[in-house]
Amino acid sequence: MATNETTGAQVTYAEAGVDIEEGARAVDAIKEIVHSTYRPEVVGDIGGFGGLFSVAMAKDMEDPLLVSGTDGVGTKLKIAQLIGKHDTVGVDLVAMCVNDILACGAEPLFFLDYIAVGKLEAEAVAQIVGGIGEGCRQAGCALIGGEMAEHPGVMDPKDYDLSGFCVGIVDRPKMLDPNAVEEGDVLVGLASSGLHSNGYSLARKVCLEGKTLEEVTAPVDELGGKGVAEALLEPTRIYVKAVREIREKCPGAVKALAHITGGGITENLNRALNDSVDAVVRIGSWDVPAVVRYACKAANLSDEEALKTFNMGLGMILIVKPSDVEAVCKAAREAGEATYLVGAVEAGSGVVRYDEAAPLL
Repeated sequence: MATNETTGAQVTYAEAGVDIEEGARAVDAIKEIVHSTYRPEVVGDIGGFGGLFSVAMAKDMEDPLLVSGTDGVGTKLKIAQLIGKHDTVGVDLVAMCVNDILACGAEPLFFLDYIAVGKLEAEAVAQIVGGIGEGCRQAGCALIGGEMAEHPGVMDPKDYDLSGFCVGIVDRPKMLDPNAVEEGDVLVGLASSGLHSNGYSLARKVCLEGKTLEEVTAPVDELGGKGVAEALLEPTRIYVKAVREIREKCPGAVKALAHITGGGITENLNRALNDSVDAVVRIGSWDVPAVVRYACKAANLSDEEALKTFNMGLGMILIVKPSDVEAVCKAAREAGEATYLVGAVEAGSGVVRYDEAAPLL
């Protein structure tokens, strides 16, 4: 406890804006959520100074590699805060991390979160962590630790920010490798659930800015009766289990993959290429979700700009051996994924090019 030098009166931590008791209530509220994500490898329980996880499974691997990833949700959080809906952004947080490490073929093992809030409210935190728990269950990874921090005087009371940290494992001989990609390989797209978690500074500006809460929550026909805010909050799709099933059913078929995040198709698919090939994407060969069309129309985006801003309906693009395309698509559908043949690999210099088969928007 501190003492006010002017008056000599005691000033408690709570009076400074940090409520330790509310923090304890928040921890109690999330224990069941955390336990629901545990894998057999988890050692101990939450509440310690560090999360423990056994990596005994690595003894059966030829050359095990740990793979780490970290990310956030970005300004999509402002929409959750605007309408008071906090139960989906946690899914986004996990998705952004696990989908990234999936790009080298890693299996996510465990996850940690960091939640910074202006004013801690146990119920809101429980909703956020509920989403994180749901994301971890979808990805098959354990939530083994995290941090909740109150920042009075730094953040507005209703404001919060999220960061996530994921660790996975892959056997080096089974890694996905852009160097294996060659001319003739096929691009197989997996459908996104919407904007996922990128491009929201633009989407908020053109879809929400200057509008009342009633306007952004009112049903919109072209969004299937959802309000704009609700449609924009659709959580990011997690592809971990589907890609693992595809690779198990079709060994060696998937050579590389790209997680389509910030920068869109243009600035992510090239990361799955080597310097001797290009990815030629056929515009119009997949379905663009209604919310993506809505945001692009509101911003009056050209196709070129749209393709480097939003995912445009493709959350993941697999680069597949031509002889295995049919089997990969079948396995993906059996795993619950909508697939599109969106292009092919040609000789080139490691860039993404476009071939317009039909209008994009």
